[in-house]
Amino acid sequence: MFPFKTSIQFDRQCNQALYLQLSNQIIQLIKNQTLAPHTKLPGSRTLAEQLNVHRKTIVACYDELLLQGWVESIPKKGTFVHPNLPVLQEQKLEGCKAFDLKKDTGFSFYKNSILPEKPKKNNKSLIYLNDGVSDGRLTPIDEIARTYRRVCSKKNVFDHLSYGSVYGNDTLRDVLVEYLNTTRGLHITKENVLITRGSQMGIWLSSQLLLQKDDIVVVGNTNYGAADATFLNQHAKLERVMVDEHGLSTRAIENLCKRQQIKAVYVTSHHHHPTTVTLCAERRMRLLNLAKQYNFAIIEDDYDYDFNYNHAPILPLASHDTNGNVVYIGSVCKTVAPVFRIGYLIASKEFVDEASKLRGYVDRQGDALLELTFADFIKSGDLDRHIRKVMKIYKQRRDLFCKLLKDQLGDFFEFEIPKGGMAVWTKLNPMYSWDHFSEVARTYNLKIGDWKQYDSANLGHNCIRIGFAAHNEAEIFELINRLKKTIGEIKNSETAR
Repeated sequence: MFPFKTSIQFDRQCNQALYLQLSNQIIQLIKNQTLAPHTKLPGSRTLAEQLNVHRKTIVACYDELLLQGWVESIPKKGTFVHPNLPVLQEQKLEGCKAFDLKKDTGFSFYKNSILPEKPKKNNKSLIYLNDGVSDGRLTPIDEIARTYRRVCSKKNVFDHLSYGSVYGNDTLRDVLVEYLNTTRGLHITKENVLITRGSQMGIWLSSQLLLQKDDIVVVGNTNYGAADATFLNQHAKLERVMVDEHGLSTRAIENLCKRQQIKAVYVTSHHHHPTTVTLCAERRMRLLNLAKQYNFAIIEDDYDYDFNYNHAPILPLASHDTNGNVVYIGSVCKTVAPVFRIGYLIASKEFVDEASKLRGYVDRQGDALLELTFADFIKSGDLDRHIRKVMKIYKQRRDLFCKLLKDQLGDFFEFEIPKGGMAVWTKLNPMYSWDHFSEVARTYNLKIGDWKQYDSANLGHNCIRIGFAAHNEAEIFELINRLKKTIGEIKNSETAR
């Protein structure tokens, strides 16, 4: 007789019912062949006495095993381990490491070498050089929570708990039409709006609809790395053009158009990523005219429209588009907090309709309650009040960071004070490399990250983005201090040589 009393352990503090704990343990004994096929299980009274549980627990356990097909009940004979269960074949590796099911896979699958692996940020003692993100501590979480509760307390909330529109919540789309027409100078209706889970979904949807293998998309010779990876993942060809103090070179784009068919141009017109320069008015108009003449799409990623410190925001290309060439992408993630995945794709109705069908394959719909919350958050003016508040704070942080960087490390870093955004495009003295700098910085708990992402074209410009918005005043002083220590050690090591 199998020693159930010593093999079965109950956790009476666990929320799981005893009969389920017992059935799961018996299943495990069957799977590892401790209980072989045809093995007769004890009667319910006998096993109940052995395990010191009520007989009903055993009956419920056997019923569960019978329902799942692990055992069979033969009238007047008893309950037996099912005779036709196949033996679970386990992989045995002689002379190799043990097979770890938590991380090892028992089948082949396709891996992607294009899409970068995101770094894990779980060491609180480290300062991470981000490329320009908002400070989550400034998020108006109380206002958002109150609005969310108010949305959930409405009588019609149950209407939004089932499947909704793949275009996104209608109320938010209506609110965005009014908001974007007012603040961005757009001329759109609800049919031009697709709600997304952030800008990246908009870029991905656009690439899927615009690009196939070997199609050409024009990007800057410095460009947003995630956009590059998205286009390359679509097997498109990247044609890089110069970026100067006035933004993308439209002359270079025109020369490309004369030689080959261009499918799309990707542009971060307001603050070019990564250099932060603004696309000038002349080039904006010229790019729109080229798009009409050569029949290509403009993917306008307006990722940080709201953050301008020296002037009012410049209206996006989409506000001047009269020919339906611009796909305008934006979000509230950067403005409020990255955790709130609310974005939008603005384009012709025909393009939005197709994008919505494609979105349905990977994301049936958005979070209707969260979308309703942000509809209220925008319409009530809370978003604009939040923007005005953080603008003042981020400007102070920009000014402090740039002053300290210039006064204390001006011999090692060259930069222009950005007119907007949340990062500084910073050039390291050509005598040094970011590779070496990154290695030494780790000694002082300073994490540089993947600095190579800023030079995909191998220009050797020796620049990276350093974000300032997410650091308060004390943290900015500490960041500068660790930069100084890193530079000091590098200089000392060179002197010693």
